[in-house]
Formats: sequence, structure tokens, C-alpha cells
Amino acid sequence: MNNYLISVDQLAACYQHDDVIVVDCRFSLADTGQGQALYRQSHIPGASYLHLEKDLSAPKQRHGGRHPLPDINKLEALFSGLGINARTRVIAYDDSRFAFAARLWWLLRYVGHEQVQLLDGGFKAWCEQGLAVTASEPANTAQPFVARPRPQLVVDINEVKTVPHSPGAVLIDSREAKRFLGIEEPIDPVAGHINGAENYPWQDVTDAKGFFLGADQQRARWGSLLTRDEIVVYCGSGVTACVNLFSLATVGREDAKLYTGSWSDWCSFL
Repeated sequence: MNNYLISVDQLAACYQHDDVIVVDCRFSLADTGQGQALYRQSHIPGASYLHLEKDLSAPKQRHGGRHPLPDINKLEALFSGLGINARTRVIAYDDSRFAFAARLWWLLRYVGHEQVQLLDGGFKAWCEQGLAVTASEPANTAQPFVARPRPQLVVDINEVKTVPHSPGAVLIDSREAKRFLGIEEPIDPVAGHINGAENYPWQDVTDAKGFFLGADQQRARWGSLLTRDEIVVYCGSGVTACVNLFSLATVGREDAKLYTGSWSDWCSFL
């Protein structure tokens, strides 16, 4: 589990190392400029900022979801510009219980970079320990980053249609129960869920303060689903589903797949 998670104390001991890149992923769906504004006010020294919609997503189209995956070449250039190479250890944080940092964690793994971790407790935990913060932005030196895409980690709408009918496969909806049940839908034009999906809200991966629940609790939460042949995860737009994918990876299911367009793609065809 610790391969993907780092504590504040551990980060404090290594964040100034040359082979460590820290990335601030704070974001708000309600105010898309808020995360970057907060970063410019205060962040972990040396941290760069990545914007969910400008950096970690492609432009929205009619289909494909609200946060499509960026082009591989764009990701390669983005990570190179941050100073990431094959030896770099990347540490991502946010202030939203991994909601946005996990997207960067997943994208890096998708393009073949395994040395990436999430900061347990996020920026708030860092600040609560009285550790240094700054408003200064780093001057990154570009490094050669070569993407090695792993297409086996993603599925599209046609593949998702087969999952509920495939023996040994399971489809996980990561949204809050009210959205899953169609009681409310604050973002997408259609309420409900994909037939056959099971609901495991992404917020249950952490406690209320944003700290990752222990490995035993993660295993207990997933239960017998961990033995399924195929696990496919979705959410509203392929972002918070990555929190569940992070949880699954920490307990041995690094092969779980993301339906990248998620509900926002699915309902665009209804």
C-alpha cells in the first residue's frame, strides 16, 4: 500500500530532493479557477500546479464525457515540462480527499510511470503540521519523458455495455448514492446509473479529514469483488473514479479499468 501513499512526515523529508516532483492538483468543479488561485496564494515549496480541465483533460465534445483523456503526446509534453523523467518520483496532492490528485496518479500510471504517490491528508494535513508553504512558483527544467501507454487500463462505451453480462466481471459506479439512485443529478442532464452497476462511493476510501483508510478497511470494503476477473470503474466524468482505482490498486487490483467517459458519456447517448 505504501508504494502509492506518502505521509506528510515522509514528504517533509524528501520534497526538496532533485528526483522528487510535487504537484498541486487542487480544483473545484463549481469554480474552475479556485484551485489555481489557492495555489498562487500558498502551496508546498517547489510544487507545480496542474489544472484538471486545462492539463489533465481534453476539451469536452458532444460525446466522450465532461473530462476526456488528454492526447498522449500532450501528456508526454506536459510531464516533460514539469521535469519528470523515468527516475522521477511524483507526489500529488489536493484538498478534496484525493478527488483530483488521484486523476494525476492514474494518468501517470496510464502512460507507464509507476513512481507516483498521493499525499495522505492532502494540503490541509501539511499545513496543520506547520510546515513551510510559499507563493513562489518553481522554474522547472524539462526532462525527457517517454509515454508508454497502457490501453488495457481503459474501456469505452461499447466495452462497458458488455460488462454486466460478462461472468466474472463487475461494473462499479463511484458517485454518491443519491446520484447513483437518480434521486438527484447536479451536473449531468440525465439522472440514474448504468444498468447492472454496483455503487461504491469514492468518498468511502478516506475518512472525513481526507486520510486514507487502512488496508484492512479497504479490503473489507471491496470484499469478494476483489476476486472478480474484471473490474471496471466509472463516475460522473472519469475523475473521482480514480479514487476507487487508487484504493483497488493498494489492495492488489492494479488491473482495474476506467470507463473514461463515465456517466457523462453514457447519458449523452440517451
